Amino acid sequence: MWNKMIKFLLTLLFCLLSSAEKHFLKFYYSGSSGLPHSSQSEVVAEIDGSLIAYCNQTEFKIHDWVKKGLDDDVELLTFFKMMCSHTLPNTIQARISDLKQRFKEPEGVHVFQWIDSCGWDTETGELTGFLQYGYNGEDFIALDFKRLSWIALKQQAIPTKLAWDTDRARLDYNKIFFSQLCPGWLKRSLDYGRNFLMRTELPSLSLLQRSPSAPVLCQATGFYPEKARLFWRKDGEEIHQFMNHEEILPNNDGTFQMSADLNVSSVSAADWWRYDCVFQLLDTEDKIILRLDEAVIKTNKMNPSNIAVFTTIAGMFICALIALGVACLSRKRKKALDRDSDVSEKQNLKN
Repeated sequence: MWNKMIKFLLTLLFCLLSSAEKHFLKFYYSGSSGLPHSSQSEVVAEIDGSLIAYCNQTEFKIHDWVKKGLDDDVELLTFFKMMCSHTLPNTIQARISDLKQRFKEPEGVHVFQWIDSCGWDTETGELTGFLQYGYNGEDFIALDFKRLSWIALKQQAIPTKLAWDTDRARLDYNKIFFSQLCPGWLKRSLDYGRNFLMRTELPSLSLLQRSPSAPVLCQATGFYPEKARLFWRKDGEEIHQFMNHEEILPNNDGTFQMSADLNVSSVSAADWWRYDCVFQLLDTEDKIILRLDEAVIKTNKMNPSNIAVFTTIAGMFICALIALGVACLSRKRKKALDRDSDVSEKQNLKN
């Protein structure tokens, strides 16, 4: 079930990828039943991939720059606190109770999730909205933002679609939320968080290889914003053959990481110098370049000096074991001889 949940969230994140001129405010909601030692509900808020706030029934955490901005934004602060302490727990437990009956799964652990997101294109002024619900890690129902109608993503979601399509109050609220409330919060947040959100941080590059026959992985970590490229070049020209990209992932400090590997099995050692790994933020011309060099690759294989040390230690350990074994054997033999001697003396005394 947890793999399905991860797949569900990754699918949603893929749907929300933005261009260089767009900004997004996203709210991630999740709740569960059947887990006695975990929070029943929680909310995470992000702007352009940066965590700005988190809360559950007992915790409320916000970024420092957000805290300063919220002092003048009572509307957003009130919405977030009400969602965490009252609205979300009640809504989630009601939804889970209904879905357990609909899926005929009264027992066990159940998880309900959804994402609200609004986007704003600073060039065109276009506003976008995204709202999708999931149950136990699978897509359930989503809102068609332009038509303001619901799309059932599972057979069991059809009753919900039919009910929500006729719920005028819900549709009107979603229209106001995605066209006014959420974009307004996003624009104000971008304004008072400009120094933090518009910052630029360059990453550190490193080369990794699990074994001599494995691909060489170029990893960039610690960059911001997330709109960036990482690629391999040969003789200064970008290459696509023998190369794989991995997705951009967030770090705990608000920066990002990504990697790209190069299959070097068909590259001779004499040609390694012709390859390099290049990182570039999309809105800048500056590049960070790291040449393919065996000397800078971090690997699991042992170098000769480590092998020598390991061999020496292993040899000493084996010798110690042998010496210990010989000592134990000698002690046993001595005890056996002493015992035989005692028996012999006793027999002589009897005679």
